[in-house]
Amino acid sequence: MAELLQRHRLAPVTSLGQHFLVDPNITRRIVDLVGPPSQPVLEIGVGTATLSAELIAAGHRLLGYEVDTRLRPLIDEVLGGDSRAEIRFEDVMRVDLNEVLGQERWVMASNLPYEIGTTLVLDALRKVPALDHFVVMVQREVAERMVAGPGDPAYGLPSVVVSLHATARIALRVPPQVFLPAPRVGSAVVVLDRAGVAAGADTALRLAAAGFGQRRKMLRQSLAGVLDAPLGELEAAGIDPRARAEQVGPLEWLRLAEVAGG
Repeated sequence: MAELLQRHRLAPVTSLGQHFLVDPNITRRIVDLVGPPSQPVLEIGVGTATLSAELIAAGHRLLGYEVDTRLRPLIDEVLGGDSRAEIRFEDVMRVDLNEVLGQERWVMASNLPYEIGTTLVLDALRKVPALDHFVVMVQREVAERMVAGPGDPAYGLPSVVVSLHATARIALRVPPQVFLPAPRVGSAVVVLDRAGVAAGADTALRLAAAGFGQRRKMLRQSLAGVLDAPLGELEAAGIDPRARAEQVGPLEWLRLAEVAGG
């Protein structure tokens, strides 16, 4: 990988969150987690196309996004113009993925840039129903937040968003040395499978956001601005008004949303 970058006179740009995966064993394990090539794959942050090449070799049809146009010649060399891959040099955060993905069911498989990983996954779960299977590399602490439950130190609003939209597990913990350059933190591969969204999920997330926004306060205080009668509504939902947001599970937030008329 270093030789390839040197030949193209390229260096990773840390401001873009570029930490290129250089261990082929990790790449192959990600492809295995994607599953059979029955669905097209969306890759965000193509980078040096290491994962892209493995996905294509496994028979997948690929749509990739890469914001760094300097990488175009390198990606062209690695992928060799394979017709199963379409790489778009755009900022995916400005793309309407619903319009792009259409009515097909898609898989997201990506070594996500650190700067956008959390936002991208949570927004995709909430707003892009065409994506129903995710195999994504993120910072380890982000992965732990995604799979955490009530009472866990990592539990927070991202945990609630994920739980209300998908099942999630950490499939692989990845050390820094398999990247170029090596990041200062560990990474993990998270697998998410979309589940049916319960009625009231949006209201539940609005309530949870208010609770976690003032997480040191008791819920009867932190939800005073979003519930008409916090004490009574919390009690009606079976939630202790003295509890704090990190003690309330996703299903309890849903119950509270129902009580609140959401």
